[in-house]
Amino acid sequence: MNTKILLVEDDPSLGFVIKDNLEMKGYHVTLCNDGESGESTFHQSVFDLCILDVMMPRKDGFTVARNIRKKNQQVPILFVTAKSMLEDKTEGFAAGGDDYITKPFSVEELQMRIEVFLRRSTGRENVDTVFKLGQHFEFDSSNLTLSRPGAARTLTQKESDVLGLLCKNRDRVLKREEILKAVWGDDDYFLGRSMDVFISKLRKYLREDPNVQIVNYHGIGFRLEVK
Repeated sequence: MNTKILLVEDDPSLGFVIKDNLEMKGYHVTLCNDGESGESTFHQSVFDLCILDVMMPRKDGFTVARNIRKKNQQVPILFVTAKSMLEDKTEGFAAGGDDYITKPFSVEELQMRIEVFLRRSTGRENVDTVFKLGQHFEFDSSNLTLSRPGAARTLTQKESDVLGLLCKNRDRVLKREEILKAVWGDDDYFLGRSMDVFISKLRKYLREDPNVQIVNYHGIGFRLEVK
């Protein structure tokens, strides 16, 4: 396993424990103890996944994620947070994060989250499909791109996962719990709220074509409608 992980955690004890345990599992982990050094390290190398603490000195995890996303839309970003407030989690997704894990957590849970990302980003799941959407859009899930004539957008892994699931189930109402379990692996309340953030982003991306809509069936789920 040659997976390279950037771990940015200001708690030296927790950082050491996470790094040590992940390296025992075969991952190559680079540990930084503040946001500024973490961001600098990201730009100096190539990583398969980033694990960012939220509250850090010099530069917080949300700011680091936003700056990473200016350069790289594909790399999965997992936030580590001691907070449980919904606003913090939705801010994290808006900053470009793909998932979060709340302290305290087990190394086994962290490894499970990492494996979910790696299965998708390395193509071990069957996502190599191109979808035509309406009159203007083409979605290439294998390359995480949503394109229209004269413009192309690179999606994050989670955005691509959600849109891909909707495309594969086009014109069918996907229940909220179906999407959550397929993309996040769980269907708790906070994940449901974060899913809504991703749906809103996708709607914004697709609004150039009125023939493509993600319809919300309140309390039930979503359906991708293409005229």
